[in-house]
Amino acid sequence: MGVKFKTWVAAARLRTLPLSVAGIITGTALAIEYQAFSWQIFVFAILTTLGLQVLSNFANDYGDGVKGTDNEERVGPMRALQSGIITDKEMKKAMVITSVITMIFALILIYLAFGKENFLYSVLFFVLGLASIGAAIKYTVGKSAYGYRGLGDVFVFLFFGLLSVLGSFFLYRQNLSLLLVLPAISVGLLSTAVLNLNNMRDRISDKNSGKNTLVVMLGKDKAKIYHYSLILVSLLAQLIYIFSTKYYMLSLTFVAFIPLLIHLKKVAGNQVPKELDPELKKVALSTFLFSILFLIAVHL
Repeated sequence: MGVKFKTWVAAARLRTLPLSVAGIITGTALAIEYQAFSWQIFVFAILTTLGLQVLSNFANDYGDGVKGTDNEERVGPMRALQSGIITDKEMKKAMVITSVITMIFALILIYLAFGKENFLYSVLFFVLGLASIGAAIKYTVGKSAYGYRGLGDVFVFLFFGLLSVLGSFFLYRQNLSLLLVLPAISVGLLSTAVLNLNNMRDRISDKNSGKNTLVVMLGKDKAKIYHYSLILVSLLAQLIYIFSTKYYMLSLTFVAFIPLLIHLKKVAGNQVPKELDPELKKVALSTFLFSILFLIAVHL
């Protein structure tokens, strides 16, 4: 296996993919709870989401690379552009190809969900697909990159939480219930916690390179409090959903919060940003576990 191929695989950041599909799996579990499911919709929703995540990872690598944010101060793994093995032109080409493939998946998904009968829904989800691609790219790319203005958390919450969970549910059922916002909030907050932890790890290098993440704006201590809040409010939202629906089998999802509560203790005592890197995987996989347990619970 060549060095360049390995670098492309690393740039795709496969470890982020389970987190990206957590919202789709949760939305699917909710749809099953409401007696609605389609394998075709599920497969293409997953493919579309994976495409968006890989695009986001490529764009993040490109944006931080050309801006000089990825430098010798960076704590995390070396990025593709930073290594010099992949050029900025090659990464831009990869972003275009990934965008096209993802949009094809999205169009197939829209057709499977709505056919020719629901034109307005098709248009709405086509626009949402374009917005998702735009959001994936604009996180770090361009002068108005929202990730450099402390808005990354908002976009992750909206796209990984509300849009992913509620949007996937709507593809199956073509209606929504207000209560469904609660599990969407849970997934959205946990996904935001992953980004926040990443930004806590990179706080010093981000600050020095002018990347004003929310962590840079808040400072170390307030960022920790914010992190606790994200995870605990996510737990609270799931509690409220279970008691509101009286679907107590979903208490199984609380198993996913056990490693998260242990994680919070480690964050509380952390003084060395680099030591937060292993915690990223724990939070991401716990979020994925939450969605899997949600899916299992609706089958019990």
